[in-house]
Amino acid sequence: MELNGKKKLHALSLAEKIQVLEMLDESKMSQSEVARRFQVSQPQISRICKNKEKLLADWCSGTANRERKRKRESKYSSIDEALLCWFHIARTKMWDVTGPMLLQKAKELADIMGQEFVPSIGWLVRWKRRNNVCFGQRHPTRAVHPLEPLCDKGPVPASLSLPQLLKDFAPENVFGCGEVVLLYKAMPGREQEVREQLCVVLCVNGSGTEKQKPVVVGRRLAPRCFFGVNTETLPVLYRSSANSQLTPELFSEWLTDFDREMGRQHRSVALVLDAERRCPNPEPANIRLVFLPPRPRHDDSPSPCPLHPDIVRDFKSRYKRRLLGKVFSIGSETDTSPASIASSITVLDALHMVAAAWDKVQPSLVERCFGEAGCSKGKGSFGPSRHPPPRGMSLEEFRRFVDMETELAYPPTLPPTGAYKEEEEEEEGEGEDLFGSLPTKADALKALGTLRRWFECNGSAEGVFRQFYSCEEEVERLCCQ
Repeated sequence: MELNGKKKLHALSLAEKIQVLEMLDESKMSQSEVARRFQVSQPQISRICKNKEKLLADWCSGTANRERKRKRESKYSSIDEALLCWFHIARTKMWDVTGPMLLQKAKELADIMGQEFVPSIGWLVRWKRRNNVCFGQRHPTRAVHPLEPLCDKGPVPASLSLPQLLKDFAPENVFGCGEVVLLYKAMPGREQEVREQLCVVLCVNGSGTEKQKPVVVGRRLAPRCFFGVNTETLPVLYRSSANSQLTPELFSEWLTDFDREMGRQHRSVALVLDAERRCPNPEPANIRLVFLPPRPRHDDSPSPCPLHPDIVRDFKSRYKRRLLGKVFSIGSETDTSPASIASSITVLDALHMVAAAWDKVQPSLVERCFGEAGCSKGKGSFGPSRHPPPRGMSLEEFRRFVDMETELAYPPTLPPTGAYKEEEEEEEGEGEDLFGSLPTKADALKALGTLRRWFECNGSAEGVFRQFYSCEEEVERLCCQ
């Protein structure tokens, strides 16, 4: 019991406030019902509704700290904004930005504005926290060979072959990037009944040794299954757009981050893209963009990007095997039909399965595919990888299941308005248990004991226990924080 009978104040983060707004917009729940689910007072929900436009603007800006619970305005807001603008310009130009440099620039801006202001280390720490800023050294390009961007030239000229364009780059410095449309909860034979799709953006280098974190684009800004989840620690990047497609703005954001990472590593790399992509402005400093010529529809000829038929099929095979495994393992202990279990798969479930499937794609396969396209001297195993079909399915049935998005020619269009309403009602029913209470440290430790006991009773291999010990150690570390 709290002292003096006072309830402990429970503040919501920006991400949780966005979930509150989505829940109010998409369901018929009252503010009081939402308040009970988030364990806050009804007046707090009312204030969130009153500040809806400002909260959405902060969320979409990309600069706000989404896990921060309170936003205290600075006394010197004009200096805050001016310094943030200068910081973004410095990042774009790949300057080396340091703390002392920011303090000096803040003082210069204050003098220009005629304000009596002496920035301190404490002020800088709070400014970084308010604006979700982290900085390190932004190194300029240090390429051995000068990079001439192909952005203004469009697709690769017919007179130049890919090997000629990429001859100055080692295989580990040639990256390909492409998109995969995924019906993430579709089951065999029920393809036409499923509307939910995700766009998965994959990027890997020619030797298969560097797989960038996948970007998954969904329709919802903050799915309900994200309640209480720190999205920054997920193994994939989740973004949203109206039609679950990679928009030019989302691609530009990803490319800017990738360019900065290459600058930090003092590397100059080539990135091979489809012809439909457009060069962003400003152009990346550490990346040479190479656009492939347009490809006829259903053309399965070799391509250096991750959408090479063999690589995308390998990735999707691994994802859909995990989907079937999850559905059938749950079905073995319940009387629920596989279709009903699959419909309860959440976006968060799909993100973890995407990460696991992408991690299992073998470097030898990637290297061979890049080699076939002439981007590198691939030495990987030849012939497409073959995955045995799951139990109860023939090889042809599994192939059709893996290729269902291609065979259905799934259109990147929005479903009818009524379909959204029906989908939202379904999700509301599926997510009832998500908001009861978040798992506690005691719950996590108890689950570890249950899992270990299950391994012990089912004769698991020794390697499984080594992986379990690593997981157990991490959980115990987090519990001690």
